[in-house]
Amino acid sequence: MKVILVSNTDWYLFRFRISLASYLRSHNIEVVMVCPNGQYVQAIEEQGFRWVKWEVGRKTVNPLTELSSLLHLIRILKQEKPDLIHLHTIKPVIYGTLAAQIVNFKKIVRSVTGRGYIFIATDWRAKILRPLVKGIYRFILRNSYGVTIFENSNDKQFFEENKLINKEKSFLIEGVGVDINYFSAQPELDQSPIILMASRLLWDKGVDTFVEAAHITKQNYEKVRFVLVGQPDTGNPASIPVSIINNWVNNKIIEWWGWKADMREVFATCHIVALPSLSEGIPTVLLEAAACARPLVATDVPGCREVVQNGVNGFLVPVKDAQALSLAFQKLIINKELRSTMGRASRQIVETRFASDKINQQTFELYVRLQNST
Repeated sequence: MKVILVSNTDWYLFRFRISLASYLRSHNIEVVMVCPNGQYVQAIEEQGFRWVKWEVGRKTVNPLTELSSLLHLIRILKQEKPDLIHLHTIKPVIYGTLAAQIVNFKKIVRSVTGRGYIFIATDWRAKILRPLVKGIYRFILRNSYGVTIFENSNDKQFFEENKLINKEKSFLIEGVGVDINYFSAQPELDQSPIILMASRLLWDKGVDTFVEAAHITKQNYEKVRFVLVGQPDTGNPASIPVSIINNWVNNKIIEWWGWKADMREVFATCHIVALPSLSEGIPTVLLEAAACARPLVATDVPGCREVVQNGVNGFLVPVKDAQALSLAFQKLIINKELRSTMGRASRQIVETRFASDKINQQTFELYVRLQNST
């Protein structure tokens, strides 16, 4: 059996799908990664997976460029002749489904990894594109072969209620999972607390709310350190300019550690992990932090609330509420025992529900089900 994993970025496949690819390989399945060239391609190939270049832009809307991307993907499908293709994020889902229909290929798995910028942003661009994307989704997903995976029940319900997909083609698999052996429980360091936010530096991840909460908290706890880990995502309209991030750093509100290859070291250094995002699928960073036995503070939105049980392994706060976020931080800052108790609960939750072996098995079983269908 040969499976192609398709994404519009190499970092997505490396960061979130290497575990699945390795699991499939252990079941004697050939896995091919298809995405644009980038800094993670070498790492993908070093893991022993073949990479095929797909020319596709993330921000481009030029019809000729988009047609070229579609035609390129059609050529890849004809050349590779896979048994199944798995598409991730909006453009690959749309173009991959169209390409498969054109070549009469029926074994398609689509992963909707969250509603993303188009459905949650409030700027003019998102408002213009939203009805268009809804119409495209409705046309493609309701009238195509294959199945669609959602990471949380709210996103699944949203697509079903808006008639963007047929219920019988819709499945729930909660995220990409976390390797609970690689991300092991870490004792916290005996030092002033470090509160970490690790994500792409986008406005819709709630970075500005995190910074505002840091400013509020520092008025009472000036020795507490607030750290951002990650990079702006220039391919996303919601990317935060570096100049703004540097201004926060220069004003001593937060520290910016940039991109980190080994997040285990980062989680071992910090005491609390935050994600005040506006919307998520299932946030992998919270799963990884939970596996390292860290208490979590996140917004009460779909995706985050699947990982964070309020009052059990962390706190859920309203969206864009820096004051509530700060209060949650302060509860954990002053109570080391609470941090420890919630950290242990975090570890238990991921072991029970989100271990990558369990998630990969569910995905594999869906592959087999689709492959055996007529």
